[in-house]
Amino acid sequence: MSERESMAYDIVIVGGGPAGLSAAIRLKQLANEAGQDLAVCVLEKGSEIGAHILSGAVIDPKALDELLPDWREQGCSLADTPVTDNRHWFLTKNGKITMPHLMTPGWMHNKGTYTGSLGNLCRWLAEQAEGLGVEIFPGFAAAEILYHEDGSVKGVATGDMGIDREGNRKPDYQPGLELHAKYTFFAEGARGHLTKIVKRQFALDAECEPQVYGLGMKELWDIDPDKHQPGLVIHSQGWPLTDAYGGGFLYHQANGQVALGFVVGLGYRNPHLYPFEEFQRWKQHPEIRQFLEGGRRVSYGARVINEGGWQSIPTLAFPGGALIGCSAGFVNVPRIKGTHTAMKSGMLAAETAFEAIRQDRASDVLAAYDDRVRSSWIATELQLVKNAEPLLAKFGNTIGTLLAGIDMWMRTLKIGLPFTMKHKPDHTKIWRKEQCATIAYPKPDGVISFDRLSSVFLSNTNHEEDQPVHLQLKDPAIPISYNLPLYDEPAQRYCPAGVYEVVGEEEGGPRFQINAQNCVHCKTCDIKDPTQNINWVVPEGGGGPNYPNM
Repeated sequence: MSERESMAYDIVIVGGGPAGLSAAIRLKQLANEAGQDLAVCVLEKGSEIGAHILSGAVIDPKALDELLPDWREQGCSLADTPVTDNRHWFLTKNGKITMPHLMTPGWMHNKGTYTGSLGNLCRWLAEQAEGLGVEIFPGFAAAEILYHEDGSVKGVATGDMGIDREGNRKPDYQPGLELHAKYTFFAEGARGHLTKIVKRQFALDAECEPQVYGLGMKELWDIDPDKHQPGLVIHSQGWPLTDAYGGGFLYHQANGQVALGFVVGLGYRNPHLYPFEEFQRWKQHPEIRQFLEGGRRVSYGARVINEGGWQSIPTLAFPGGALIGCSAGFVNVPRIKGTHTAMKSGMLAAETAFEAIRQDRASDVLAAYDDRVRSSWIATELQLVKNAEPLLAKFGNTIGTLLAGIDMWMRTLKIGLPFTMKHKPDHTKIWRKEQCATIAYPKPDGVISFDRLSSVFLSNTNHEEDQPVHLQLKDPAIPISYNLPLYDEPAQRYCPAGVYEVVGEEEGGPRFQINAQNCVHCKTCDIKDPTQNINWVVPEGGGGPNYPNM
């Protein structure tokens, strides 16, 4: 008999991001309108709501307007900084070409959007949810899926606390908690640990293209007030990337800060490419550096982004639950936006589940949720841009951008090209090291560019060191026996937090070292490892980064 205690709810939501919180709010709104009691809880692996949330972010308020129409009047900080100027640059090594607005459809121009901290928006949404009666448990990482005898999802269990690195119970051991539900929503974000399992369990991605990803790295800077232009939004393509697609962003937000970052598509071929160093090089470009000189870096973080688009959306419902938000992958890649689509998906799942529970159909599959998404404005928006990422991946930044623009314009004019491009998983695209040129990266100057470890320090990352390593190797021999001779072990470079090292190589006895305490939960290793040998699982609840304003 299990020593774990259990709690029963109508709906359990795994993940306190915009999708999960929107679902929770919508569920309680519907229950209150119907005069019905509905028990809803949200599990969040971060130490608080927002601790693990990282996004640019420029946010389209479309879904927020539907969910909480008076949000601007209710003290939400997102309302502080509407976007006032939108620029798109194609960077050369020392200059730029400004892309005219006339080249892009109107829905790409950021009219009516806001720039701010997605983490702070989630904190505000959590306050609204708790005010409606939602129970929120930060610091509780959902580690296991529970099933009924018929194979349907019964709920989740949180991880045990107080286990040492060898798997023994420490004096402060506490068993995990089981949370049972009529429906369980997985809102873990991109490449969720439990989402991977449930996709495999119910073959949810059997009829869609593989999901592909970009690695987004972000910093917050306090800049010279004379250089600050609240509401200015800048996106860039081009330099310094030559062997990959991606680009940078720089958003002038509230309180004299800019949020800047760089995204590298993880389908890159060259194993010598170092995404973090590409970000540092990008900051040294004269057009970017001009904003940062005289300023001070205050925060750093990293997270992968879904980039597969409409053709990579899996089946969204399964017996006992649903995928919402970035667990499913609703990012509009050309717009660099996914918050509004994530929120809308959570709202649609909430409405479907509430109807099923109210009609006492709690054992039914939420098939109607999948149908609702595919007939909603989420589908309309994502279908317009479905070929953008694969065109960039296939033809590169310059030609790919031109072809993507033509395709988007044609679809906007309802004469879209009669095909949908396919994807290949990111880990299959890497080439052998001898097929690619090495890349010489400049040393950081400590003023504009920095090293990884000082960056991780600014992410406030912390893990209990004496716990099982949450970065599991299926075969411990592969990094040295296979990845090192073939690919120069790319984990040394693709990780933006310096988690993976090859030590002792100069002495002739190379060893693969995992510095798990540095992990910022970006999930890059789980995606890009050439043999899919690394499996990311949740550490103890509350571990990881603690982003204050990201």
